[in-house]
Amino acid sequence: MRRAARATLESLCRSSISDKFYKGLKYNVIIFIRSEQVRRKLLNSVEKCVDESLEGLVRSNGGLALLRGHRVVLRSDLESIKGKVALLSGGGSGHEPAHAGYIGMGMLSGAVAGAVFASPPPGSVLAAILTLWKGGASGVLLIVKNYTGDRLNFGIALEQARSQGVQVDMVIVGDDCAFVQPSKAGRRGLCGIVFIHKIAGALAEKGCPLDEIVARVNEVTKNIGTLGVSLSPCSVPGCLPSFQLPPGEMELGLDFLQVAAADEVVKTIINHMTDSSNKSHLSLKSGDKVVLCVNNLGALSCLEIAVVSKAAVHCLEERGVLVVRVMLGSFMTSLEMAGMSLSLMKVDDEILRLFVIRQVLESVCKILLQRQEELNALDRAAGDGDCGSTHALLANAIQEWLQTSKIPGNLGQLLAELAVLVQERMGGSSGALYCLFLSAAAPHLKQNCDGAAWAKALHAGTEAMKKYGGAEPGDRTMLDALCPAVEELMKLSTAPPDGHIAILQSAVQKADLGAESTRNLTAKAGRASYIATEHLTQPDPGAVAVAAILKAILNALKA
Repeated sequence: MRRAARATLESLCRSSISDKFYKGLKYNVIIFIRSEQVRRKLLNSVEKCVDESLEGLVRSNGGLALLRGHRVVLRSDLESIKGKVALLSGGGSGHEPAHAGYIGMGMLSGAVAGAVFASPPPGSVLAAILTLWKGGASGVLLIVKNYTGDRLNFGIALEQARSQGVQVDMVIVGDDCAFVQPSKAGRRGLCGIVFIHKIAGALAEKGCPLDEIVARVNEVTKNIGTLGVSLSPCSVPGCLPSFQLPPGEMELGLDFLQVAAADEVVKTIINHMTDSSNKSHLSLKSGDKVVLCVNNLGALSCLEIAVVSKAAVHCLEERGVLVVRVMLGSFMTSLEMAGMSLSLMKVDDEILRLFVIRQVLESVCKILLQRQEELNALDRAAGDGDCGSTHALLANAIQEWLQTSKIPGNLGQLLAELAVLVQERMGGSSGALYCLFLSAAAPHLKQNCDGAAWAKALHAGTEAMKKYGGAEPGDRTMLDALCPAVEELMKLSTAPPDGHIAILQSAVQKADLGAESTRNLTAKAGRASYIATEHLTQPDPGAVAVAAILKAILNALKA
């Protein structure tokens, strides 16, 4: 249509005016048509859009702060990183939420933004490094995507910081699987860097030293691959689209293919990513465990992204690959580009642990809210009738915490934070008992989180509840569900990792049986002990709640 309009305008001009005037008018027509191709964006100005974007992000999140004079976003609670390694990333703007959206506990300590699609200047990177170092960090790790500008500018800042005595190092992430024969520049850094933010953040939160984090992250990057497809270009504010797609075609990596159905596109992507003849491929075989990230590049609908996710999981499972976690959403965009990328990371049990905690907490919250009225009804016969409401308070508090906080990578720290949350928001005797359990368990998971550590933590938590609560198994309390479950979970100390789910499943069965057994027990502790035994014909609500929580954990881990 634009071509026809342009031809018509040129024809009209050429037939009625002089050659000299025609040439000038033709030029203006072309400029007019090109200006119409510059896409409209909801901005105030091209020059200020990055600064205003960062200010908007910070003003909407109390956990973030801007570094004056620089396009640098930092944690507002820098005192929390004292004695730990600080993580700094960044790059060109236009890829939001990367990278400032990943700042927080257990993730990045700061992010440096450049202009749209342009590497940030070394002066801003250096300012961020020095701020983190002076804030008490034991070291600073730069997490950089493999682009020449980013490597140069972050590298300049690193060398300048080292000359000032800062303990600083850099890891470069190149996860692009597009190039069959990568050039000397290597693989580009794409959405797979988000995996590294998470893993390095967990290690830093745990208190690992800088050299250990660098070594472990460099190993992980070898097991990450990304490939994307675009159905439309994007455009830098104030500029023409970055490229043109012929009708009916899409860009896969850096090649053009005919648009196809979602299943076919996903299969093509995964085939290319794992093709051993591709020098930048990700080696993947049947039985491997992967975390899958389905990333919206900017303008695909939620419906399309969900269809792609289904296709990717199905394609991988057909190959015998175990998809142990799916991340679905916008993680690293390219402005308004209509497209998506798939990132795969091969994981072992240790790495996987860093990705499942949120799922577990969300599952627990969901089940407690679903069973609120059931627990209240059970409690009306034996107590104040508020057991379900009390547990719902906890579920709502955790959901709110998940929205405003980053989950610590250190499980001991996580349990300690949950203990404080329970203490402040749940209330009642149940809240006190859960707080005791979490507080006593937390120290045993701060250094290790293997089966033996979990067994010690669960035992310590149960013993604290018995010590301060005064109840024992058989007294018709939550311990009648918890203690038999924990007794079964003590087998974690000697079982191999691939047997942990079976042990947890058995523990859930023991908890269910224990909760049901309270129907026939005489209450010897808690408010129910004041009620005549003949009136206590239903299971103890606290025991039922414990069994429900354990079942929710099992279901999340199995999923």
